[in-house]
Amino acid sequence: MKKLAAIAMVFLLFASCGKEENYIPDYPVNYTITIAEFGIRATNGILLVPNHGVAGLVIVKTPTNEYVAFDRCSTVNPEKACAVTPENGLFLAVDPCSGGKFSLLDGSPQKAPAKRALKRYALNIAGQQILVRN
Repeated sequence: MKKLAAIAMVFLLFASCGKEENYIPDYPVNYTITIAEFGIRATNGILLVPNHGVAGLVIVKTPTNEYVAFDRCSTVNPEKACAVTPENGLFLAVDPCSGGKFSLLDGSPQKAPAKRALKRYALNIAGQQILVRN
């Protein structure tokens, strides 16, 4: 019985040591902006916020008048911390390092080599405030 337990422990140890690819680390985010200020600062319903998250934030007002927030760090080679850039007039963002593309409506990958969605942050509307947290 002890041998079986030891084998199980070794198996679990090696199984848990695998490195997750394209991992965007958790980084403290606590950002607030008023809906009015968002309307002034955003371009085509997209606001880029530097110095928050891993590579900055992108906050998007969707065509259905909902708000979503993502980290700008591309999931393609995240160790490079390449900040995705919105394409003009589209709800798409491109990774300038790899050429991968992502939807800014749900963060999903749209063009290879992107395989994983952008890291999404919790976003709440409280009165006239947009709150982005993790």
